[in-house]
Amino acid sequence: MIKKNTPRAWFLATRPKTLSAAATPVIVACALACHDNGFHCKPALICLLFALTVQVISNFANDYFDHKKGIDNEERLGPKRAVAEGWITPRIMLSVTLALLVLDLALGLLLLYYGGWKLIFVGLLVAIFAFAYSGGPYPLAYHGFGDICVFAFFGIIPVGFTYYVQTLQWNLPVTICGISVGLVIINILVANNYRDRYSDAKSGKKTSIVLFGEKFGRWFYLLNGITAVLACQYFWLEKTIGAALLPIVYLIFHIRTWKEMITINEGKALIQILEKTARNVLIFGTTLSLGLLL
Repeated sequence: MIKKNTPRAWFLATRPKTLSAAATPVIVACALACHDNGFHCKPALICLLFALTVQVISNFANDYFDHKKGIDNEERLGPKRAVAEGWITPRIMLSVTLALLVLDLALGLLLLYYGGWKLIFVGLLVAIFAFAYSGGPYPLAYHGFGDICVFAFFGIIPVGFTYYVQTLQWNLPVTICGISVGLVIINILVANNYRDRYSDAKSGKKTSIVLFGEKFGRWFYLLNGITAVLACQYFWLEKTIGAALLPIVYLIFHIRTWKEMITINEGKALIQILEKTARNVLIFGTTLSLGLLL
């Protein structure tokens, strides 16, 4: 039994197993910056804290708005949600989410010292995304745009700007890393939406899998991971062979998890697929980062 508004309730509300989606882009960008002799610890640490806070804000906002819209009902198969379970009251959840947003914007202001005033627009865009993903008059996750948002805000944008605030550059290898990381992280969302496809359809949440079907979800998951590794083969041209070869290790775990997903197909057992996908994201980020450092 989890008591209301306790530290344990808040910890579970952060969805700790999904935080790899925030940490991985920063880690990869830092490895690339180190490879290019441009790594700087202070802006890198600020970027990591900023990214983790954005992830928590997004999770809290999703928890609040899904409850408010009736998505988190008794038919939902996924892990328990804090507001829906009564662990945290809706009012307090919203208040803490807004407070964290202010804190994150303050962290973003620190990055202006390293990357210049233009980063203000990036920070505002990220802040808007954190709420627009599941809230506002046109929640993006409810209209099939969730995958695109994750690709941009957990792939290209965090990788690109974490690298930029350290080196003041943006090059093709950065874009390749951002694309690869974004594709892998999308699968956390795909695993979630594949599990909840029936309850999402009943509640009117139009994820890409609800819109295009179960078969699409299966192949989308598989191809995201394969395409991410194929994109890494670009590093043969940069003579960074480790960054091309080591991510292939990720495919072993990715394909195994995909096979489990299509074998289980439906039900609460798919919760483990989400957890394994989050683990796979870390494996991909670690292998790519090691490859860049080697």
